[in-house]
Amino acid sequence: MSKTYRGSCHCGKIRFEADIDLSHGTTKCNCTFCWKSRLWGAHIRPDAFRLLAGDDALASSPGSTKTTGGRRCAACGIFCFFLGEASEWNDGDYVSINLAALDDLDPGELVAAPVSYLDGRADTWAPLEEHRHL
Repeated sequence: MSKTYRGSCHCGKIRFEADIDLSHGTTKCNCTFCWKSRLWGAHIRPDAFRLLAGDDALASSPGSTKTTGGRRCAACGIFCFFLGEASEWNDGDYVSINLAALDDLDPGELVAAPVSYLDGRADTWAPLEEHRHL
């Protein structure tokens, strides 16, 4: 069942809401972006995401375009969400929420959520056998 969470960057310039059903699972991957930012994400449809404040404070991560890629706060640097398109495995557009940016996420909910560990580094997105480092 979907629940509305509120999130923000560290300085509070970026604020958003996201309707997330954590029982559908979360992801961690070993691509260089996720690895270096220690990203733990949850994918949702774009209509389940609402940017409440901070459009003018958003900065794109290197390699991002206007419609895809990571979005971080230009002031404090915190990565908040990622816009993506992956029709080959995700039925189109999605928003990956950085779960660490959610302000009202109970740690118990996060511990109970299933996690998929993916091999993004090899661009196969196959399940990782060894994932203790993630």
